[in-house]
Amino acid sequence: MESHKTALILIGYQNDYFSPKGILYGVIEESSKVTNVIANTVHLLDCLASTPALIITTPIFFTSNYEELIEPIGILKTIKEVNAFQMGTPGSEAIEELDSFQDRILEVPGKRGFNAFINTNLHEILKQKGITDVVLAGAVTSICIDSTGRSAHEKGYHVIILSDCTSARTVFEQGFYCGNIFPLYAEVMTHTELLSHLAIRVSA
Repeated sequence: MESHKTALILIGYQNDYFSPKGILYGVIEESSKVTNVIANTVHLLDCLASTPALIITTPIFFTSNYEELIEPIGILKTIKEVNAFQMGTPGSEAIEELDSFQDRILEVPGKRGFNAFINTNLHEILKQKGITDVVLAGAVTSICIDSTGRSAHEKGYHVIILSDCTSARTVFEQGFYCGNIFPLYAEVMTHTELLSHLAIRVSA
């Protein structure tokens, strides 16, 4: 792996998921604490900041009446019912832990569902930058991470999913996906293992 051909895709790092005041914080709280996802992600960003690696965030936003969602089911129905990720609200904003990396993170808007490649120009950006390796971090492991990972694989990217920078609905679900689902199409590793693959010195 080479850092200039690698893209870290940050999915769901928004207050409604990761802030204690977030509407859906309780959905991934247990898993987030076990994987220590926020601290690990910040450490990863610290180490990648001075490298050529591409860092992208793909936030999900909805208008106040959720007109983008046509007869939603499952988690998207829940998001609409509880008014999560509503554009212009504190819950839709990026978590404050990412503030210091704003100049290194490219925001790719348009995500309205599970797959970060749908309704965005993510694939075009990755191709333009010569990216071959896609690294996924964020939430929710069994939904957006899995959906985006499969799509990236199908588009020909080498996919890496970070077991300690992702959050699921339960600890069991996190372990099951990292141990049994993701290895079917991706490499699963910790963020420090990724840094080792990229030959990047791990900061304290």
